[in-house]
Amino acid sequence: MPTQEAGREAARLRWQCRRGMLELDLLLNRFLETGFPALDAAGRADFVRLLGYQDQIIHDWLMGQAVPADAAMRRLVGEIRAAMRNATAATGDAP
Repeated sequence: MPTQEAGREAARLRWQCRRGMLELDLLLNRFLETGFPALDAAGRADFVRLLGYQDQIIHDWLMGQAVPADAAMRRLVGEIRAAMRNATAATGDAP
């Protein structure tokens, strides 16, 4: 059953998006809901790989304080940052 499997995968990813930093919880879960469905299979695999990194590393990447060495991870981080900017512009929230 593909639908059940997709539901389990989404639940697993939501759980993995829960981090020790509230900011990451919010950013990663928002991207999971809004940007993840548009990713291709490679992008989805990269997102799963991103979740394997330590919170501080992910935070630094998403806040633009560091840049991933891996090209695929740079591309994904750029997509997440763009989604953050678009969400901020749409809601009028401060960055």
